[in-house]
Amino acid sequence: MEKILTPTNYELIPLDGRTNVRFYTSIDSGSYVAPHWHDAVEILYMLEGELKIRMEKVSFTLESGRCILINPNQVHSTLCTRPNRAIVFQIPESFLEKWIPDKQALNFTLKDPADTVDQQSKVNGFKEILAHMRLLEEEQPDSGVLKFNSLLFEALFQLCQNFRAPIAPEEMTRREKNLEKLKPVLDYIAENYNRPIPLQEIAQVAAFEPKYFCRFFKKWMGMTFLEYQNEVRLGKIYEEVLGTEERISDLLEKHGFTNEKVFRRMFRERFGATPTQLRGPHPERSY
Repeated sequence: MEKILTPTNYELIPLDGRTNVRFYTSIDSGSYVAPHWHDAVEILYMLEGELKIRMEKVSFTLESGRCILINPNQVHSTLCTRPNRAIVFQIPESFLEKWIPDKQALNFTLKDPADTVDQQSKVNGFKEILAHMRLLEEEQPDSGVLKFNSLLFEALFQLCQNFRAPIAPEEMTRREKNLEKLKPVLDYIAENYNRPIPLQEIAQVAAFEPKYFCRFFKKWMGMTFLEYQNEVRLGKIYEEVLGTEERISDLLEKHGFTNEKVFRRMFRERFGATPTQLRGPHPERSY
């Protein structure tokens, strides 16, 4: 049974009612998710392939066998240009706060590969817990949910014991308030991205003056409003390039790109190929 967690943006995280977290194995043949955040710790453990991630101003590639943790309210984007398979583990902040009294003053830092042998040993131990949880999730043995929950709390213990990173509560509060102001903006873009949205119009959604809105949006999202709108369009088109045979010109019109030359330049820069090249044979796609 699943219940829905409403995070501090437009993305909804379905939770398992037996565990109050989300844990699954993701199989991704190609996707791009524009900058976003959610009210949960998100842990990604790459089993096969790779995933390109941008967390605020830092970009890196999560390779097979590696693990990364994204803190609540941390703006990030993901890009999959080759098939991958990964464990996805999302723990809502409300769940963390229930069991970790000082969670409001904490973030977690899990670096893989770690800087020291001792820290890498702790990271490897954490990945073993994730692998065991995955096995239980796939095989569903009798009373397996009991063992899964025991491993869930062991994972929480390891996070608190080995990967805690204190932060100033006022800093967290300020971030949460500012990202909450962005929520209606991202909702509005998600609903209207396929048409031109004037700056005055989107600034009114945020209840800001246009000049202040531009500075505010770029500070927290890491790009301008127009760049973000185009990123959303690119993600939608990329998904349909891979999943449909619809003509590229029709996709551009459908998703609001009016300048084909600009689109093709941006698409190639983002995905390393043209739409036509991506629709060629994909012998790698075996899962």
